[in-house]
Amino acid sequence: MLLSSGSLLCCFCILLPGVNSVSHVPVLLWSTQSSMWGFAPAVIDGHITSKHELHKLLQPAITANPKNIIMFLQDTLSIEDFTYYSSVYGSENPLHNVQEILSSSSSSLVLPAVDWKTIDNLPVYLKIQKDWNLISIDNLNVSSVELDKYNPNLIIVKLQSIPRSNEISAAKAFSENDEQIGRLTKELIDTGVEFLAIYTGLKPSKVFRNVDFAPKLGRQLLATDTTVQYPPLNVTNGTETCILIYAKNLLITANTSLHFELANVTFEAKTADSSLSTCSFDNTTLSLKYASPGHGLRSLELRFVMSNKFYTGSARNWFKLETVQIIQDDTKIAIFNTTYASTPSEYSYHCQQVGTSSLYAERLIPVNSEANNWDIYISEFQIQGFHIKKNLFSYASDCTSFFTPAIWMALVSSIILLWILSYGIFMIMQLTTNDKFDDPKGQTLSVPQTE
Repeated sequence: MLLSSGSLLCCFCILLPGVNSVSHVPVLLWSTQSSMWGFAPAVIDGHITSKHELHKLLQPAITANPKNIIMFLQDTLSIEDFTYYSSVYGSENPLHNVQEILSSSSSSLVLPAVDWKTIDNLPVYLKIQKDWNLISIDNLNVSSVELDKYNPNLIIVKLQSIPRSNEISAAKAFSENDEQIGRLTKELIDTGVEFLAIYTGLKPSKVFRNVDFAPKLGRQLLATDTTVQYPPLNVTNGTETCILIYAKNLLITANTSLHFELANVTFEAKTADSSLSTCSFDNTTLSLKYASPGHGLRSLELRFVMSNKFYTGSARNWFKLETVQIIQDDTKIAIFNTTYASTPSEYSYHCQQVGTSSLYAERLIPVNSEANNWDIYISEFQIQGFHIKKNLFSYASDCTSFFTPAIWMALVSSIILLWILSYGIFMIMQLTTNDKFDDPKGQTLSVPQTE
């Protein structure tokens, strides 16, 4: 089935209401060979392409000559990304290269809904079909890719992750991935390589429905989704748990352009190295070290330094998150001080949004010059470094203050309106009526000037 750029956009818009982006991902295919999918069935709104159907659609590319397949794999992808982020990013569509390639290719096909588990197993399925010359790359530099001219080539390209916690950063990441896909596709076409390209995501994503989304402070509606995606990470001192940490999103940004989404590798894949963490009664340090996190870094370490001190004013010990540190390649250290991150030592500390922006309830303040090159965003953050019992968080002391900006605005507006009302009532009370009236049938009433 051949799709023009206009029909592709129409397809996206039509399929948005009917396709749920919870259990499946879109798959975009294009080929340099014409009539690749002449037999492909029409895409029906709400239909989820099965594993058997997808394998059948890929069979012509596997059996045809030459047999070159390029897979662009992204961590998350939704059909809504193609329309939503175009409005977030401005007048320019961050995925315009992909749409232009689809419209200009000899054959193209858009599958709006494919079971994500099928995509997760797709590289394994393709590997066992033929004796491929397997090429896995992260850096999209076609000069570093050596294709075998006599054997089939299977190129698996891992695109950068999409930071879903910030839609502007996500739109930029989409734009960079789109440019890389367009550059590699153009270079292969210019060199005369015949191939089939596949662009999809390993897992589905949820896209913000509200374009006017902004970070929220303070209390949220009870209907807000606070589902725990994975258990917290626990660190032991050899015998028992001494540190617990949880975060829904853990996004580190370097120089406003290099994004490191660390939540999945920390809490789900559990590939972060915490062996450098230390625990004691007075001081605790949580160390999360990531080997080869991407963007050319050898290592990236995230440290949370906590203290437990006694204060005579309250006659009790208080736990405080003192600093958050980022260590790049074991050499460059960025240090951030916290503002109000403290709680009684028997409690855990929770904050809905922690980061370097002034919009967040708990702000991280740069201490040294290296810290100015980094941005941090952590959502649904909870940590405890002392008095952990039964490997569970204690009662959480929240960072939310009672008087949020919205409450202050409401109070100030109410005071102004009450002042206007009081002034109006006071002016009405000062109104008086005349105590003398002119009789039209009698003498003209004269009022002496002395009165």
